[in-house]
Amino acid sequence: YRYNDLVSPRFLDMIANLSGCTAHRRFNNCSDICFHQKYRTHDGTCNNLQHPMWGASLTAFERLLKPVYDNGFNLPRGATERRHNSFPLPLPRLVSTTMIGTETITPDDRYTHMLMQWGQFLDHDLDSTVVSLSQSRFSDGQLCTSVCTNDPPCFPIMFPPNDPRQRRNGARCMFFVRSSPVCGSGMTSLLMNSVYPREQMNQLTSYIDASNVYGSSQHEAEEIRDLASHRGMLRQGIVQRTGKPLLPFATGPPTECMRDENESPIPCFLAGDHRANEQLGLTAMHTVWFREHNRIASELLRLNPHWDGDTIYHEARKIVGAQMQHITYSHWLPKILGEAGMRIMGDYNGYNPNINAGIFNAFATAAFRFGHTLINPILYRLDENFQPIQQGHISLHKAFFSPFRIVNEGGIDPLLRGLFGVAGKMRVSTQLLNTELTERLFSMAHAVALDLAAMNIQRGRDHGIPPYNDYRVFCNLTSAQTFDDLRNEIQNPSVREKLQRLYGTPQNIDLFPALIRLGPTLMCLLATQFKRLRDGDR
Repeated sequence: YRYNDLVSPRFLDMIANLSGCTAHRRFNNCSDICFHQKYRTHDGTCNNLQHPMWGASLTAFERLLKPVYDNGFNLPRGATERRHNSFPLPLPRLVSTTMIGTETITPDDRYTHMLMQWGQFLDHDLDSTVVSLSQSRFSDGQLCTSVCTNDPPCFPIMFPPNDPRQRRNGARCMFFVRSSPVCGSGMTSLLMNSVYPREQMNQLTSYIDASNVYGSSQHEAEEIRDLASHRGMLRQGIVQRTGKPLLPFATGPPTECMRDENESPIPCFLAGDHRANEQLGLTAMHTVWFREHNRIASELLRLNPHWDGDTIYHEARKIVGAQMQHITYSHWLPKILGEAGMRIMGDYNGYNPNINAGIFNAFATAAFRFGHTLINPILYRLDENFQPIQQGHISLHKAFFSPFRIVNEGGIDPLLRGLFGVAGKMRVSTQLLNTELTERLFSMAHAVALDLAAMNIQRGRDHGIPPYNDYRVFCNLTSAQTFDDLRNEIQNPSVREKLQRLYGTPQNIDLFPALIRLGPTLMCLLATQFKRLRDGDR
């Protein structure tokens, strides 16, 4: 039978409207070859002149392995109570509370908290998944925040029985909305009279091109440029007593930064990526790099007074992108991958137009989220003498979407000193995500605070990410038949025992909880992605 036969024409029309299918159709134009030989487009098109859409924003994530859905094309693993390899899949929240959340933190004896912060800033240059355009269930318009059933696009994270959070506030589930499908995949493939597995979309350009500074579309870029001065600068906000400017404020409707009227009338800052206000350390990095663009633009104008504003802007942007690539490949990646991982990546032998530098789904959804294990529960704020500032350090959950703390509490310098002057969080196999992330995430904005570990697992299932064992095979490891087969990669026996208790069989283990201990599988996936990003970028 055909899936179309199961769906009424009215329902197909509704899918077309709600999915925003027509809005995603895009055509590229690479005819201005003089520009494209010299500069990048903002949306990533025309980097690869043979395949102009490779690595472009608003295109589908790549796949290393075929997606795995319970019905073969769009239903996530674990969305129903069916068994997998004779065992039920555990609730993501149960995996989080059993083996991921931790209140114990071991300071890193080699690296500072800046190791984590560069990773997050870099990630926001590479990928951002487009979530469902509607946050209300399609069937009756009820908000996903108020339902605990799997009704598209709502895909709530259920609390297991006896969860301490459930006992405390009586909530049955946590808010979660599925990612938007690429047009013509999943349910929308029925509009095209075919059945293709659901694919998800990257909102950003894949390339390391400082899109988090400049935006991933022409419209975003123009919004943050200072076009009036014709000096190639980015817009700046209020200038502090130090003489250094902050980012400009975003305009428009009330934002997540102004949820608590008693606390702050300060709106969100505007930057090249919409997540710039997510936490204060990240906002500080965005501020540093917008200042760096303007510093370089000023210097270029001094050296080349005959250049127009566009030339200065694009040349400064080119230099900033190169700086970010240099920091990533020469300084950050060797610390993350070590010598073995850098050997897997190999030396750079120049641009290869046959390599697609697109971000693959498992990287965005699981592998690169290993960085969540590096996050300290406290953001340290230090004065010129590296002592705590008067307002003190700040718990992470109070640093989310709170730009007023930068405006009113000393700017970004105390935060930057706290990032490069304080030990990072060591990756310990029994201390993964601190409880600020698993018990208090965005607690200011949600009636039921979110759990980042559970969300990562749920997002993996939403995206049809195959189980961990499949990626072991991709990375030339053996397929684990028993939990004892994992002893070389997951050496702690108590961790293997918890995995067995939760999953029953190695065949069922979700990618994220098995990966985040930075074993050979994670190293393989990171090295594969960063090699493609390097070699496939003209």
